[in-house]
Amino acid sequence: MSSVKNYIYLLFIASFLISCVSPPENFPSVPEITFRDMAFASSSGADSLIVKIGFRDAEGDLGLNPTDVDPPFQPVNFLRNNSGNLIVYSQRPASAPSFNPIDWVINPIVNNVIVRDTVQVEQNEDHNNIFVKFFIKRNGSFTEFRWQDPPFFTTFNGRFPRILNNNQGQPVEGDLQYAMLSFGWESIFRNDTIRIDIQIQDRALNRSNIVSSPEVTLNQIRRTSR
Repeated sequence: MSSVKNYIYLLFIASFLISCVSPPENFPSVPEITFRDMAFASSSGADSLIVKIGFRDAEGDLGLNPTDVDPPFQPVNFLRNNSGNLIVYSQRPASAPSFNPIDWVINPIVNNVIVRDTVQVEQNEDHNNIFVKFFIKRNGSFTEFRWQDPPFFTTFNGRFPRILNNNQGQPVEGDLQYAMLSFGWESIFRNDTIRIDIQIQDRALNRSNIVSSPEVTLNQIRRTSR
């Protein structure tokens, strides 16, 4: 089972394609998005599930670069006990989860010092700026397919890069394409009807509206690789 966790966790990758145009001045401060398209591209390697959304934002403070890891964009928060010490796996309380790559990190850097241990963490949602939830239809109703639960212990939340490289602020609009790669799409979803909900966040931590894809099967949105 652990090999399955690692396989899924390591093979989920995201790529982005962004285009922008000069918009009018009456755009919202909270990002506003619209659903554009979704496609499934199978290949001899990892398959791609690709979603495309449109965005509008008044300040243009969308996107995070790899160097944007200072608070509030740090990847994780380190958990501590009542004495203020880091919670390590060998001395974890009874309520702590078993080891998994979401709740524990190995040899992290804390306050510029490497901690040679396995430390309990809490994932910081604000590290990401695009949030994706999957829903699967069973018996006529949708329920969330939670990648963060066993056996996968992962997430499709991610980051897209800064749209503007300056901090002066100006209205922007455009399209963002988000490709999620995995070898497991067809083995997991097969002929199931699925739906995806998407939301983005700006650097002021304003969350956009949530947009939903149509109800589809992978075969319905399959694109043939050239």
